Amino acid sequence: MSWGTELWDQFDNLEKHTQWGIDVLEKYIKFVKERTEIELSYAKQLRNLSKKYQPKKNSKEEEEYRYTSTRAFLATLNEMNDYAGQHEVISENMTSLITGELTRYVQELKQERKSHFHDGRKAQQHIETCWKQLEASKRRFERDCKEADRAQQYFEKMDADINVTKADVEKARQQAQLRHQMAEDSKAEYSSTLQKFNSEQHDHYYTHIPNIFQKIQEMEERRIVRIGESMKTFAEVDRQVIPIIGKCLDEITKAAESIDHKNDSQLVIEAFKSGFEPPGDIDFEDFTQPMKRTVSESSLSNSRGDGKSEPKFGGKSKGKLWPFIKKNKLMSLLTSPHQPPPPPPASASPSAVPNGPQSPKQQKEPLSHRFNEFMTSKPKIHCFRSLKRGGAGPEDFSNLPPEQRRKKLQQKVDELNKDIQKEMDQRDALTKMKDVYVKNPQMGDAASVDHRLAELGQNIEKLRLEVQKFEGWLAEVEGRLPMRTEQARRQSGLYEAQNTSAVNSCAQDRESPDGSYTEEQSQETDMKVPATDFDDEFDDEEPLPTIGTCKALYTFEGQNEGTISVAEGEMLYVIEEDKGDGWTRIRRNEDEEGYVPTSYVEVYLDKNAKDS
Repeated sequence: MSWGTELWDQFDNLEKHTQWGIDVLEKYIKFVKERTEIELSYAKQLRNLSKKYQPKKNSKEEEEYRYTSTRAFLATLNEMNDYAGQHEVISENMTSLITGELTRYVQELKQERKSHFHDGRKAQQHIETCWKQLEASKRRFERDCKEADRAQQYFEKMDADINVTKADVEKARQQAQLRHQMAEDSKAEYSSTLQKFNSEQHDHYYTHIPNIFQKIQEMEERRIVRIGESMKTFAEVDRQVIPIIGKCLDEITKAAESIDHKNDSQLVIEAFKSGFEPPGDIDFEDFTQPMKRTVSESSLSNSRGDGKSEPKFGGKSKGKLWPFIKKNKLMSLLTSPHQPPPPPPASASPSAVPNGPQSPKQQKEPLSHRFNEFMTSKPKIHCFRSLKRGGAGPEDFSNLPPEQRRKKLQQKVDELNKDIQKEMDQRDALTKMKDVYVKNPQMGDAASVDHRLAELGQNIEKLRLEVQKFEGWLAEVEGRLPMRTEQARRQSGLYEAQNTSAVNSCAQDRESPDGSYTEEQSQETDMKVPATDFDDEFDDEEPLPTIGTCKALYTFEGQNEGTISVAEGEMLYVIEEDKGDGWTRIRRNEDEEGYVPTSYVEVYLDKNAKDS
């Protein structure tokens, strides 16, 4: 089966067919190129997807990835990144092994095809030239034969005419002989040309054209084989990455199997465990006896909707919110609201006079004054607002529950130890460098590193002091050291001097008027002293004298600790006037007293209180 023998007369059709084959090859190249673009786009989208759900550095999301389920999700994201990389490999391999190779092959194929069909056209032109020469020789032979016949007839006519001279007859005879000779020459030339044409034609159809068509056939068959090999490569490129993709999927499955729900539950406990004890039973309050109402130890921290029980430090909790306080009136005495009072209702009369003239500040009782020495002079609302805004907490993390505080302190100690180790490594390296300089002065000046060594020594010493400070706080939380008194804390000025006044003020607060938890734990820890004497003194303390009366202009629901509820129009006693924070302390009877917003009452101070 050969195109040269079977398709010897289909030169034009073969030319069209081979051009169609090249078009098919170029179409396949375009298909593979678009496939590579899709793979690249898919890989890019997968990478972007993986990056989108990666945890942000130094963010809250990063802390969430300690759970096994979120770690499995993170492993899935990483494997998806590798999965995307395999699609990039597919694109690269297809581009280099298929698209690039076929593009070069198409260029070579076009050149080869052009050369073969050029040879075929040249052979056709040659045979056509031989055919034209044969036709010209044939026409010339035919013309000469006709001329010889006419000359012979003219000679015979002249020879038969008796009126023609002998000279004219001789001339006609010579002309006839000349024409016969020309006819013979034309015949010989025609015969020679015909033989030559037949030979050329035989070579053309049995030698030249078959050879050319055979080359074209081989070229076309190579093209077909090449496109088949490219299709195999197309599949093989995909097949090569299947094991790696399978490993990615296996890793995702392995990550999913590593999820441990029990471990995650334990991590939740470690993350949010406060260390507080559940509230105890509420004591029965007998209102039938004419005695002051007492509040149980547990209800003191829960009666105002706080819901937080007092933590036990060192396993020696007395079950009281404050070390000194037993009675609700003393809680009101020592704990004033620390946030601005609510504005009066919108329907307030413009003519209402919310406050009367303010009296000079009354001298505080000795014990109350003693307690307030522990508090900062700055308004506590500043600390409360900073907490609401997410501001920095105290350095000793006293704003956190015991268990969380212990974890934070331990984390801080570990970080400081790492910093110390880093500084010590630098110091050791500089010490070795100095030794080299001392032994080989030409390499450098040994004195040039002394300043840096001194700085490193100072840094290490500061870090060690920091470690001791945080370890002391950690020991307090874990109960390894006895609780320090306020006097002992003030004597430890080496560490406390580094704390800002804002941090100190934050560390003093226990609870804001809205019942939210603040940082009183640290203060309570620092001030936990034997409370027997103080308890006795508070038991015998006389209530504050009244300095006037007041009328409630509006109804106020005292839902926060230290406040008291009043009804509109109710008359009450004033025991402490507004000191600039917007709150006035009042008393209803011997058992009920607390703070109300100054703008909610109309105050009538006694004349004696004004004079004093």
